[in-house]
Parts: sequence; C-alpha cells; structure tokens
Amino acid sequence: MTTIPVFLYHSVSDHPPQWLAPYTVSPRAFKLQLDRIQDAGRRIVPLRRLVAALHGGPALPPDAAVLTFDDGYADFYWTVAPELADRGLAATLYLTVGAIHPPGRRAGGSLLPATPMLNWRQVTTLDTLGIEIGGHSVTHVPLDTVYGRRLDEEITGCKHRLEDALGHPATAYAYPHGYSSRAVRAKVRTAGWTSAAAVENRLSTENDDPLRISRLMVHQDTPARVFDRWALGRGARLAPAPESLYTRAWRSYRRVRTALGSPVGGPPQT
Repeated sequence: MTTIPVFLYHSVSDHPPQWLAPYTVSPRAFKLQLDRIQDAGRRIVPLRRLVAALHGGPALPPDAAVLTFDDGYADFYWTVAPELADRGLAATLYLTVGAIHPPGRRAGGSLLPATPMLNWRQVTTLDTLGIEIGGHSVTHVPLDTVYGRRLDEEITGCKHRLEDALGHPATAYAYPHGYSSRAVRAKVRTAGWTSAAAVENRLSTENDDPLRISRLMVHQDTPARVFDRWALGRGARLAPAPESLYTRAWRSYRRVRTALGSPVGGPPQT
C-alpha cells in the first residue's frame, strides 16, 4: 500500500509564546526537516493532487508527500513562505478566519490566545504566490461540541468569508484540534468543501477518507529519528482510522464541558 506522509505544522519561530511553543519548530529545524523529506526521496506535491486521487482521480506517485500548516500565524509569511519559494515547494495553509485581521489592526475574532497572526493583505499575497489557502473554521472551536447556527457559521460561514477575501473558490478545510463527527463531516460536504484534514497521526494512504485526511503533527520535540521514519513512509499506523471508543468518550466529556460553559480544546490528536 502506498503511504503518503501529510505533515502538519503550526508555527515556525525562534520565539513563540509559551502556549504555542509545544507546536512550534525553529526555522533551523524546519529547514532540516525539509532536507530530510527530500533526502528520503519524497516529492512534495500539492494537497489538491492527494484530494483528486482520493476522489478517484489520477494516482499519486509512490514518493509523494504533502505539507500543511494550521491557523495562520504571521511567521508563515516572513519565514515559511520564503523557504518554500526558494525550494519550489507546494503547501496548504488552513486559516482560522476570525483570527485574520485587516492590515494595521489586531486580530480578535477567535479562541486562539493572543499571538501575531497574518493579515488579509498577506493572505491574498500568499494566494497569488501559489500557496493554497484553506479554511480552519472561524473561531477554532472544537466542531463536534457545537450545533445549529454556530456550527454552520464555523463551516459555511468560514467558506464564504474566505472566498470573499480571495475572490475565488476555496475547497480545502481542516478541523480545529482535528475533531469531527459524522454530523460535522456531513455539514462540511454540504457546504462545498471537497476535502477536510484531521490529525490522527497516521500516514495517509490511497484509501484515506477525503473528509478526514490523516496528518502527522510535527511538534517542537519530535525526534529526528521519528521524523525520518515518517519521511520514509514508516513509523506510524495507516489511514483510514476507525473512530475509537476513547474518541467517542472524550467527545462526550467535551460536550458536557461546553454545555456547562467551560469548554476544553483538549489534545490536538483524535
């Protein structure tokens, strides 16, 4: 079976805020990891090629890998994008649209703690340069704990706001914290997103679910030997993943906490 490592990054910075530090890699580490992917013989392809294959289109080459980035931190513009451009690499950037702000203003429309985020001018520039821009909800709430109008705004409203800013369709979505449910995935499909990324910490395969694409989250302390195995298409379980009893129990707990007015995001893994 062909394995496709879909790497998930958040921030690339030497000086992240404390809350974001576990999900941040330094610029030096990021460059070394890109080297490791390429040294492993991997060809980084756009996410849309994986999505097309999962929908029955042309198969991916056996050495394919995909780069994705969540949330929309400002360091993507200043650090990540130049490095990708220098190497001619494709990537998908999933935006928490409520955290993206007009130039010269502060972000304030999401649940993410304060940290420098992209502005819309930078987003449209990245789009023009060929970075695929996807949606990551409006506020970054765990979607399997909200319902009705709130859920619709986080999925459909996110799409409308993103497309209004870009001036063209956006088709790639990612679940905040990696959390989804059957109802959430149905809403994503109905809204017109053609793919959605989870976390799972599994290697994607040609049998993966296009509305629950498995990704490998890169942490500050991800060991080099682990990353190297991922780059080789090894060292992790394979997608698709059945929903575990733990995941269902954890969802029930988070729903209760949300109903009591004390929501929890929980670990990014599902």
